[in-house]
Amino acid sequence: MHKDVTENVTDTPAESSYHYQVMRRAIEAIDASPEPLRLEDLAARLNMSPAHFQRLFSAWVGVSPKRYQQYLALDHARRLLAERFTTLETAHAPGLSGPGRLHDLFVKWEAMSPGEHARKGRGLEISWGWFHSPFGPALAMGTARGLCGLAFAAEISESATFDDLAGRWPEARYTHAPQRLAPWVEAAFSRHGEARLQLIGGPFQIRVWGALMAIPPGRVTTYAEIARAIGNPRAVRAVGTAVGRNPIGWLIPCHRVLRKSGALGGYHWGLPVKRAMLAWESARAETGT
Repeated sequence: MHKDVTENVTDTPAESSYHYQVMRRAIEAIDASPEPLRLEDLAARLNMSPAHFQRLFSAWVGVSPKRYQQYLALDHARRLLAERFTTLETAHAPGLSGPGRLHDLFVKWEAMSPGEHARKGRGLEISWGWFHSPFGPALAMGTARGLCGLAFAAEISESATFDDLAGRWPEARYTHAPQRLAPWVEAAFSRHGEARLQLIGGPFQIRVWGALMAIPPGRVTTYAEIARAIGNPRAVRAVGTAVGRNPIGWLIPCHRVLRKSGALGGYHWGLPVKRAMLAWESARAETGT
């Protein structure tokens, strides 16, 4: 396996991945400090000048480092739950296929039949490739119908990330062909254009993943709310399992699901990535970008 980098997945893709690494170090510094850090102190811990740090984050997320630090704080999830909680109406719960609009991004998705899913990818050709993203290296996988996997490797190795996704469809044939996936991946991270998805999972998983796509950017919901939305309010634990098995990170926004206590819960690709996604979306919701 080798790494391929596709240009223009974001406005400045290489810089975007670099920004994530800086943000990851910022999370560690914030968590290690018993009190909020001044701009000068946080910049010093990242070996940057305050001016450079200010420019970097203001350009990337559209808010000042002081405000961004508030988004990265551990109690931000509780504030999101109190201020930006989304109720998902059961009547609007999606079926097994359908379109949706996420901000300026149009997502068209369809699900494999249960029989196709049970074959574990047998007969499928799945293209794959590595891309820059605002949240570190991203691995995309897809069929001729659309993306079936989108994973993030900032917190785990690229080989482990690849094995994780590929292991879900062990009978498929894998081809390194990032050019086939690039338009969908570019749309996903730029939030403009159309991204097509092919959801490969069991019927219950598909219902949960469809409900996740009804959560607007900058909003959050709970596992219990998802269970109610799919008409099975007692299935909170099963919903949590289905959320954790979501193969298409970011576009199926499992990062927007919190525990009802306000705790972040888990995230398959690493909690720092989940915190970064929530902070990134909060900043854009505040600035209207």
